[in-house]
Amino acid sequence: MRIETISRGEQVTLFVNGKAVTAYRGETVHAALLAAGCRVLRKSKTGAESRGFLCGMGVCYECLVTINGLAGQRACMRLVEDGMEVQIDDPDL
Repeated sequence: MRIETISRGEQVTLFVNGKAVTAYRGETVHAALLAAGCRVLRKSKTGAESRGFLCGMGVCYECLVTINGLAGQRACMRLVEDGMEVQIDDPDL
């Protein structure tokens, strides 16, 4: 079974490590980062391991990012906003 159309919200721009990323109103920061190709969000507390998305529903705390200067925000629990600034530890960005 195929989904014929998916209704998306208004297009917005957020800035991930200073780079413009297109997102859609109503989706989470998690969804926008994943769609933009981000896989690494932060380093473990020891700095030895890369951490990324796991549960996507606010239980595991693996998706912690800095949003608008406020550290420790769960990307899966925050909706995107136009002009939002997100900081992650992805070395490819």
